[in-house]
Amino acid sequence: MAHTFEELVTMQRTADEAHAQVQQLQDEYGRPTHVEWTDEQVLAWRTAWKAWRDAVDEVQRAVTEHATEQGTARHQVEADVKKAARPPQPQE
Repeated sequence: MAHTFEELVTMQRTADEAHAQVQQLQDEYGRPTHVEWTDEQVLAWRTAWKAWRDAVDEVQRAVTEHATEQGTARHQVEADVKKAARPPQPQE
């Protein structure tokens, strides 16, 4: 199923939010050595990491489908989606 550009942006934001969750846990727990982490910390980090990877896989597949359908270079669609998904920067 092909996705609209707006849907791709939403999917990218979801992946970015999932990545932020992984980073937050790493900041809280320290780097993922797992030796020093509790079982609960390992489970939380692995769950967050899997959610991030699944979201990335989904958006990557959708970007490829969209680029193919539109006859556009895949790398350009990906760059446009990532740019559109970024939060607005404050004006100077």
